[in-house]
Amino acid sequence: MTQHEPPTAETDRENASEGFTDADAADARAHDDAARDDAPDGIVAPPAEAMTANGVARERAEGNDVDVLVARVRDRGFVTTGEVFAALPDLEPETAELAAIYGRISALGIQVVDEIAEELEREDQRRAGSPPPAGGRDHGHNVSHTATAAPMGPVLRDVRDAPPASAPPTRPAPAPLTPARFHRGTETGSFDPVRMYLKEIGKVPLLTAEQEVTLARRIEAGLHASAQVEESPGLTDGERSGLDAVAADGMLAKRQLIEANLRLVVSIAKRYVGRGMVLLDLIQEGNLGLIRAVEKFDYTKGFKFSTYATWWIRQAITRAIADQARTIRIPVHMVETMNKVLRVQRQLLQELGREPTVEEVAVKVEMTPDRVREIQRLGQEPVSLETPVGEEDDSFLGDFVEDPTAIAPATAAARALLTEAIEEALEELNERERAVVRLRFGLDDGQVRTLEEVGKEFGVTRERVRQIESKTLAKLRHP
Repeated sequence: MTQHEPPTAETDRENASEGFTDADAADARAHDDAARDDAPDGIVAPPAEAMTANGVARERAEGNDVDVLVARVRDRGFVTTGEVFAALPDLEPETAELAAIYGRISALGIQVVDEIAEELEREDQRRAGSPPPAGGRDHGHNVSHTATAAPMGPVLRDVRDAPPASAPPTRPAPAPLTPARFHRGTETGSFDPVRMYLKEIGKVPLLTAEQEVTLARRIEAGLHASAQVEESPGLTDGERSGLDAVAADGMLAKRQLIEANLRLVVSIAKRYVGRGMVLLDLIQEGNLGLIRAVEKFDYTKGFKFSTYATWWIRQAITRAIADQARTIRIPVHMVETMNKVLRVQRQLLQELGREPTVEEVAVKVEMTPDRVREIQRLGQEPVSLETPVGEEDDSFLGDFVEDPTAIAPATAAARALLTEAIEEALEELNERERAVVRLRFGLDDGQVRTLEEVGKEFGVTRERVRQIESKTLAKLRHP
């Protein structure tokens, strides 16, 4: 079966920082004919009342960026999760909001493809040597799955005796991902932390939708048990021991859910290589986003975990790049504003056929022209003063930068000649007269003294200092 290919690293980087581009649309049209017949099953749309329960969710689901995305992908019949997240870069992905957005897309007959999850599944099948499932994708590939909320009481009772969720014994463990693109010298046996990390996480198989729900229920039960222990100081030792066991099982389930999705983080992090952070740092930041996704995941909404976690992982990585990759740090919220202005600029360029003016951009983003100019200025990258200039590389950029504090050569020469002339004139005076002139005019340190201050220095009255000064100046005028 023909599979829809995931976006390239460059396309994904564009999506992450600047939104859906023409390159994405061109790439999608190339796959239209094959994908229209073989497109995967769409997501399970949430009930209408669930979509309208949250006003904020409904408002964001009907946002302008979503309208643009829907218009672009309506003809081809499907959209990838990466395209959805790229259209909503500033969204805090509460489950209700994602339900409203996906529900609106699904209601229009547009199917949603979780391309990263499919990529991992194909990797598993290729390593295991098993053919893709006949007749379409496995249930675990779907963007969402049907999950029914269970009462807390039965969950607590069931989870005490429930074994940890794991892959079926008939499913072979996947081999490690191939990291050849990112490493050198591993053939010689040199230490490679990336290869070692990929080997370790590759031992953990992916989870099915049912296993994700089981783990999520255990996590929920553990949180509820921890809350009961804190809120009920009068528990007996037996009750406390039982609740502690449930809480410990919840922590174990959380760890299992995280470890089973570490490969998802690597797949996303690889698309951001070359943007100022090394791969291991990108993976580490993505893992923090994965932990956050596990903590906020609501299995009762029907989403497959990878669909929900992808947003948090991408957000953690892109914010880390914005926070750490630049020589001069720019706050994350300002980076998001800069990306918004850049997206509007490109949109207006396509609509107008020319570069938009600052005023046109300001109207579109609802800012003042001065604010837009300031944001554009912040987006400029710093340049090293040691950058070579010219073909011979015999001069540097710093050589051509004016120093406003530097003294002009003519002024410096005039000051040097004046200092030399004053010193020659002072040589004609006796020591006391020379000292009085130096103190009164600050020739040594630039600090001018009063008659009284000079008098204290020599132990004479201010009138006597004035007389010495007058006599000395007259001598200098008429040598």
